[in-house]
Amino acid sequence: MSSNRKIACIAGITALALNTAPAEAAPDASADDATTIVVNGTQTTPGGTQVATPRIAGDQHDIAQSVTVLDKELLDAQGATSLADALRNVPGITLGGAEGGQIGNNINLNGFTARTDIFLDGFRDRGQYYRDTFALESVEVLMGPSSMLFGRGSTGGAINQVPHQAKLKPSAQLSTSVNTNGMVRATAGIDEPLSSTAALRIDAMWQDGAPTTRKDMTDHDYGFAPTLKLGIGTPTVVTLSGLVQHNRDRPDYGVSPLNGAPVAVPRNTVYGYDTDRTIQDVTAGSAAIAHTFSPHLSLRNQVQYNAVTTDAIETAANTIGTIGANGFTALTPSATSSLPLTSLGVRLQSHDRVIHDTSLFDQTELKADFAAGALHHAILVGSELGRDTYRNQAYYRNGTCNGTPLNATGAITGYVGCVSLLDPGYGDSPAAVPELPGNYATGRADTLGLYANDTLAIGSQVKLVGGLRWDSYSATITNSINLANTKGNTTLPYARQTVHYTSVRAGAIWQPAKTQSYYASFSTSFDPALEQLTSTTGLSAPLPPETNHAFEAGGKWDFLHGRLHASAAAFQITQYNSRSQNSDNTYTANGTVRVRGVRLGADGAITTGWQVYAAYNHLDARIIQAIAVGTQGMVPLNTPRDSGTVWSTFDLDHHWQIGGGATYVGKRYANNTDTVAVGSYVRADATIAWRQPRYDLRVNVFNLTNAHYYDALIASDGGRSVPGTGRTALFTFAWHM
Repeated sequence: MSSNRKIACIAGITALALNTAPAEAAPDASADDATTIVVNGTQTTPGGTQVATPRIAGDQHDIAQSVTVLDKELLDAQGATSLADALRNVPGITLGGAEGGQIGNNINLNGFTARTDIFLDGFRDRGQYYRDTFALESVEVLMGPSSMLFGRGSTGGAINQVPHQAKLKPSAQLSTSVNTNGMVRATAGIDEPLSSTAALRIDAMWQDGAPTTRKDMTDHDYGFAPTLKLGIGTPTVVTLSGLVQHNRDRPDYGVSPLNGAPVAVPRNTVYGYDTDRTIQDVTAGSAAIAHTFSPHLSLRNQVQYNAVTTDAIETAANTIGTIGANGFTALTPSATSSLPLTSLGVRLQSHDRVIHDTSLFDQTELKADFAAGALHHAILVGSELGRDTYRNQAYYRNGTCNGTPLNATGAITGYVGCVSLLDPGYGDSPAAVPELPGNYATGRADTLGLYANDTLAIGSQVKLVGGLRWDSYSATITNSINLANTKGNTTLPYARQTVHYTSVRAGAIWQPAKTQSYYASFSTSFDPALEQLTSTTGLSAPLPPETNHAFEAGGKWDFLHGRLHASAAAFQITQYNSRSQNSDNTYTANGTVRVRGVRLGADGAITTGWQVYAAYNHLDARIIQAIAVGTQGMVPLNTPRDSGTVWSTFDLDHHWQIGGGATYVGKRYANNTDTVAVGSYVRADATIAWRQPRYDLRVNVFNLTNAHYYDALIASDGGRSVPGTGRTALFTFAWHM
């Protein structure tokens, strides 16, 4: 694939087709769903582009579910350096904040949480940390339930991070950048061949400063990711890779709601203390061996270990009220007031914890393809075995407001202080308020999965696909509080649950011509109650798993000799046994959530050097059976009805490129009762670059119009909202050879 084609690739195009592998596929090609959507001013052969994830690799015309691919060149051109930045390109994805006991990337995909549906090189990456793109070749988003491919979860879809691979061609890329907030960043990527069949790749990153215009939001991060590949070009290939990343950041907990909307304080108002910080250390290692017996038979085994430690001292805005001589008084009714903002204050709550997440998984996959008369089979058979562990020591800081205690005697609620709503100040956490240990939660889960998929080609125009996966998921959680199981305390001291589930996928595709494909598919997934190993409060007992059914139909067309692509898909996802928290902090699982949607996309080269992209997503999401009081008929939180992205780049000559685009996100709600509405917004970005054979100079401007919008939503405390960055410019110098 040409570099120009990759650079113009914009996230969000929905590739609509069914999975298969051609008879002469390369050993690492898969018989499963995926595609890469690209724009190219010169390539005229449609399709043929592969996605790296083994289980979902395939031709873009032969995939049963919609897939979006964001490659490294695109992310560099847009100035996107984090996974969250990358995923803003995908209509249908919204972001959550540092919710409750969960820190890191909290994603909402097609109306459903995808926090534990993030993968690294095909392995579940469930650790709670903020993911960077410095070591990634691409990010792949598979839309719709996908438990047959990935096991538990994936209700709205799955997100896979594809790391760089070592290459035999020597190369080096060095990049430095600085933004107008003071953030300085440097990255390096070096490919060094060691022999005719071995190569080493090293990626590194360092950054320091303010990533956004939000006050006192700073990052101090570094990362290192080596990859060694042996046996390149031979039947047996061994790949060893690792990732070490350190973050010292401050998550943004946003602002509290007032009168049905985010409180109207100035955009850069931040609540908390300057002693707040979140330290995260990530260590991951992978070893893979792939052997090709023949062009039609290959075997692959991979082991991956992932460990994440998070040490957080964080303070968030909690309830709005008034501050007087007798301390803090919460508004009655909650979050409703006609008083001027100058008369109001906000109670602050500590969110301190030390979390240890580990995962160890092994995957084995056998791929075979063969013909039987007019029929052609592409078969994938695999197994997955793994263990996840989780430990979370919570801490609390119980303080006062004007000398009056904010917490009941013996409570561990962690209300640490109170501040003015409009002028919160920004000092140290009160020295007289100690940090004390609270609940100690642990979890462990053992996973066994067995799966098989067959793609049957009948002649040259019709393909049928069918797959089954059986999963056994056994999880145990403990809590140090309520060991006596005190009546009225809804925290479980101990719970264990084993879930067995069979996931299916089926579909058919018709390709009347090379430039057309039409398909229909069905898939399922399941979400165990203890899936996140963090559901440790409010469960009266382990609940049955949520189950999800999805139907999807669509088409894909190529125009202008393959330079311009268009796609469309309609789908419905229904979740049964949906869980929700009740007013007494217990949970029920009697709800039903349904999302009906439409995806549209177009991308390609209108003329040589002029690439365009447009993507649109419509979601009709409803809670059609009550899962908690006040939620019947409501729209699930953080689910916009409409969202879309437009982007275009134009090469003025061989050296100059200009580009820009806009992202639209419709109105969302910050809770499931739809009592806090967050308005729609349009954010415009632009870029200009001067490109030379050995170096590039690029300027990106984010939020060109300085629009005031809310980027991430948090369901806790009635529904908090995190403001997006104001206008920011990024200057980048990249050297390559």
